[in-house]
Amino acid sequence: MFPFQTSLNASTLFPYKLNVLEQIAIAGEAGYEGIELWVSEIESYLAGGGTAEAIREALSGHNVAFVNAIAFFKWADENEAVREEAFAQAERELRMLAELGCRAAAAPPFGDVANVGLEDMGRHFARLSALAREIGIDVYVEFWGRASQLYTANQALEVMRASGLADAQMLLDPFHMYTGGSAVDDLKGLKGSQIGIMHANDYPASPSRETITDAERVFPGEGIAPSKEIAETLYASGYRGFLSLELFIADFGSQTALETAVKGLRTLKETYQVAGE
Repeated sequence: MFPFQTSLNASTLFPYKLNVLEQIAIAGEAGYEGIELWVSEIESYLAGGGTAEAIREALSGHNVAFVNAIAFFKWADENEAVREEAFAQAERELRMLAELGCRAAAAPPFGDVANVGLEDMGRHFARLSALAREIGIDVYVEFWGRASQLYTANQALEVMRASGLADAQMLLDPFHMYTGGSAVDDLKGLKGSQIGIMHANDYPASPSRETITDAERVFPGEGIAPSKEIAETLYASGYRGFLSLELFIADFGSQTALETAVKGLRTLKETYQVAGE
């Protein structure tokens, strides 16, 4: 029995140039329980004449939950004017996402954050979270390994603490742990309730940690990530939420979108299986 829930991040399917309805259909046909859609993809679909109702119907019809959205607003930017515009953008996008039944949106360190302290980030995140919850959706602190600030799991935890929110949650990602220097031990103090969602991916030994790019991520189990240890740590924390396959491979050759999604689900389950389950 696989102890976690499974999700597909739509980025994995980007080479196939599918619209959001097609992305949802592939996730459902492959057997995923959830999907992460990108705000830019949703907006493109709606701008082309698509409807929110059609997205909701696709999610329902394929029995796929909209578990998280990939969004980019500069909620922690050093410049106050930029930050205020970001909150206006966040309100628009979060309202759209809530209408679609989305559960949460990612809040990465997008923008000019190099000189923003973690205490200030925590204050901005508290404001963002209050806005989101008023709308009926959550936001997850996301760290980026190559960001100038908020690039480790420990920093994400510090932002959560500084927010004063007892139920704040973070988004975890093995690739960002690797590039930012987070260790599996850094996760061992986390409670499962502090994790909103976990991205699933892997990375090869070469290129080096200093130069590897998102495009060089590989399927779970095909690289050197300590995936088994991560899975055991998540399980021990009490986490039973979603593992979401997030790849940025540019070309899958002759493999169809469905074949790619099916392979992703198989490798995710094999790699993150927990002993005794």
